[in-house]
Amino acid sequence: MKIFGFVPARMAASRFPRKPLHPILGRPMIEHCFERAKLFDHWELLALATCDEEIRLFGESKNYTVLMTSNKHSRALDRVAEAVTICNHSVAENDIVVCVQGDEPLLGPDLIEVVIKPFHDDPDVDGTILTVPIVDEATYRNPNIVKLVHNLRGDVLYTSRSPIPYTNGFSLDLGAKRVGGIFGFKWSFLSWFTSLKASPLEIKESCDSNRIYDHGFTQRIAPMAPRPYQSVDIPEDVALVEEAIRNDPYWGKY
Repeated sequence: MKIFGFVPARMAASRFPRKPLHPILGRPMIEHCFERAKLFDHWELLALATCDEEIRLFGESKNYTVLMTSNKHSRALDRVAEAVTICNHSVAENDIVVCVQGDEPLLGPDLIEVVIKPFHDDPDVDGTILTVPIVDEATYRNPNIVKLVHNLRGDVLYTSRSPIPYTNGFSLDLGAKRVGGIFGFKWSFLSWFTSLKASPLEIKESCDSNRIYDHGFTQRIAPMAPRPYQSVDIPEDVALVEEAIRNDPYWGKY
């Protein structure tokens, strides 16, 4: 299986406009994401997928491969699927397509390994999703953060911005998890998924993975070991990332 990586980014994020180029320790957020993804050694291709000229110009100034996609996509996975079709590489049905979200500046090559591992462990796996342990109640209650629940085999049942699994009092024993913003798919599965219209639970929760579960399919969790990990959903998250990134093992390697 060849491994293709795509970093989708757009300037019109509703909760944080112009987010991809917002500085984190003096460097645009998208640069942190792309450079950290580059530390993974096994890409057949790693490309930036965008519909915005500003992002294209920045990516090309850094010698990134940049793919210009439609400005009609509101979901990252739809943008990634289009990028596969225009990347000038032959992508086979069982090749792995990895979506590395452009708002995950604390990602690392080890987490990409985690997302790919289930495909090697179980040939029946069609899709994976990085899961991050929730270690505090504020994260558990935060509607900007997508949580998930899964069955005993590790197949995701549902994603939600509500606190799930629900409890009156949060504790670590709950084993709550959130989505980490790195997704892996066999190309045949991603192609099928993005051919479908947005589903009811996807629309209600604003979580595109629910499109998969609405149609009776699933993703396998790819759990990361506990460590400081912060996505950027709103402007206030930038300070949290800047605090964490200075002590991150990959800071200073790019």
